[in-house]
Amino acid sequence: MNNETRNDEAVSPVIATILMVAITVVLAGVLYVWAANLAESNTDGSLELYTFSGADAPGDDGGVIMTMDTGKDLGWASITIKASVNGAASSTVPACDGAVVEDCWSSTDADTASWNSGEAITVDTSCTGACTVTINVLNSREGTTLDTTIVDIE
Repeated sequence: MNNETRNDEAVSPVIATILMVAITVVLAGVLYVWAANLAESNTDGSLELYTFSGADAPGDDGGVIMTMDTGKDLGWASITIKASVNGAASSTVPACDGAVVEDCWSSTDADTASWNSGEAITVDTSCTGACTVTINVLNSREGTTLDTTIVDIE
């Protein structure tokens, strides 16, 4: 009277297949979130490779001492230094090169081909009295700003 045939073996492969698909979906989601976080970690397109610091130069000449704190050597031919006093339009500051120039920058380092980490330069500006000087260090070959430093001179 009992002619029913039970096929209990078919349940186990179906459950195993569903579990494998679920594990695959969860793993794919975890990898997607991980990859998305890596891609979003640098969204502005600039990788901070250089850091600079500025300080009021001793004396009353309105100078700023700029020090490269970190970064690989920068060739002087590939950078441009611009200065702005009290929010005025910035202007390119040329190298002093022994010539008498009113606003220029100079270095006392023996390596005259590049700006090295830890090396300081003095940027002379036409600042007299108390003022705020903004120094921009630009990579003129790539057209990018490497650093903007603001120094209060007293």
